[in-house]
Amino acid sequence: MSPGPKPSLLLALALVPGLAGCAASRLDHAPDAPDRPWRPATSATGEILPGPPADATAPDEGYVLPANRTLATLPEPPRIDPAKTYGLADLIDLAEAHNPETRIAWNAARDTALAAGIARSTYLPRLTATALGGYQAAHGHGSTPGIGASGDDSFSGTVSALSLQWLLFDFGQRKAIIESVDQATIVANIGFTAAHQRLIHAVSLAFYAYSAARARSDNATRSLDDARAVQAAAQARFDRGIGTVIEVAQAKQATAQAHLAQVQAAGLTQDAYVGLLAAMGLPPLARIAIADADGRNLSPALANDVEKIITEAIGRRPDILAAYSSLKASIANESAAKAEFLPKFFVSANAAYSTGDLSITGVPAIGPDQSPTLNVSNRRLGATILGGVTFPLFDGGRRQAALDQARTRTDTARLALDRAKDDAVREIVMANNALRTSLAAHEAAGELRSSAQTTFDAMLAAYRSGVGSATEVLIAERQLLEARTVLSDARSAALSAAASLALATGALGTAPGRPPGSLAGPGGR
Repeated sequence: MSPGPKPSLLLALALVPGLAGCAASRLDHAPDAPDRPWRPATSATGEILPGPPADATAPDEGYVLPANRTLATLPEPPRIDPAKTYGLADLIDLAEAHNPETRIAWNAARDTALAAGIARSTYLPRLTATALGGYQAAHGHGSTPGIGASGDDSFSGTVSALSLQWLLFDFGQRKAIIESVDQATIVANIGFTAAHQRLIHAVSLAFYAYSAARARSDNATRSLDDARAVQAAAQARFDRGIGTVIEVAQAKQATAQAHLAQVQAAGLTQDAYVGLLAAMGLPPLARIAIADADGRNLSPALANDVEKIITEAIGRRPDILAAYSSLKASIANESAAKAEFLPKFFVSANAAYSTGDLSITGVPAIGPDQSPTLNVSNRRLGATILGGVTFPLFDGGRRQAALDQARTRTDTARLALDRAKDDAVREIVMANNALRTSLAAHEAAGELRSSAQTTFDAMLAAYRSGVGSATEVLIAERQLLEARTVLSDARSAALSAAASLALATGALGTAPGRPPGSLAGPGGR
């Protein structure tokens, strides 16, 4: 009869279903049903805790998550002088100090620089120290009829080793790798500069957009004043008996419309202000007194000959410089892949010191030649120096595949450089055209505003004198508002186009209109 299963085996089999159920038991941490709110368990501060949902007695907030009071804090606002009016250059300084994009680019450049240092360490030898210690003990007992014997054995020892490995010559593989990471460092540093240029451009556009919104708000306020003047003139004509109720009603309607437009323009101005803060990387509740952009000159000389612009910019744009460095890095990686087919010469050294002892304690000797105790000790010091060469013979095509990859990446990098040049030329041409168009539009808008102002002033004066109708005056007032708005928008568009052209040419290193190098403060310029 075969023996039955052992109790330990039966216990293990009984535990298997329970262990399998442990994974499925986490389902109770999920919501109870697809159409019922999830009520998570929370701490005293409202933090959501892992585990099953709260019990049914907890308040039901519907599909609203509990508020974590530890997160209900706003970021610390930047240091802003409340008595200072910040111009564009000052705003860019603040942005470069607080916008996380520039710091992310800075960290990326530092990380790549550290990688270049790691690559250079391959020229140095590798020195390793190792220490080992061990102990082993054993006890045994044996007997024969009339004789019994027992013994204790123990072993202990230590090994200390110092190893050196030094690659002496590899046919330029390490040099090629270092060249590749050095070019990657240049790419990262170019990215750091490009991040600042993009930030300056974004802040400049947001600043001009805010200035245009504020100008539209000012124009709406002036339009409201003009509408009230027309309403007062209509009322005065009616009081003198030369006006009609309809004219007064039309004037009141125009005043109400002007007031609505003024309220809407003020709201859009506030939105543009928040957008400017967002471009700077500042919290939306920050309060900054911002200067106007009206002091910036607009000259046709801002749009130069496009061929001259392209010639000066083609070797300065960050994307082209980065593409060129990436091509050089790919060429270096291709050289490193070729070196994998060649032998490598190295030297290796090792020094070791070991100690050990063996002790055996037994029963008294049975024979006359046996000693009851045996002690053995051992110490050894050794050193080895090796020089050699390794030559790869077969690796299943790995090196050839890696070389083919490197050649493909080099070709791709060369094509990327050509594409970057084409894209740069196209962007510069379009930005220059946009600047020329916006400058011409600004000049035409200035003439339009001047003519509309003259027309409205003349018609309002005539209307007050009893000549003309309220409808004609209101139309002139509306046209004047449109002319003012077109002029402010054209100015903002021209300034934005100038900043975009500077970005497209890679020359946007400071605030537009400010001499290079004059910006103080953080930013790495």
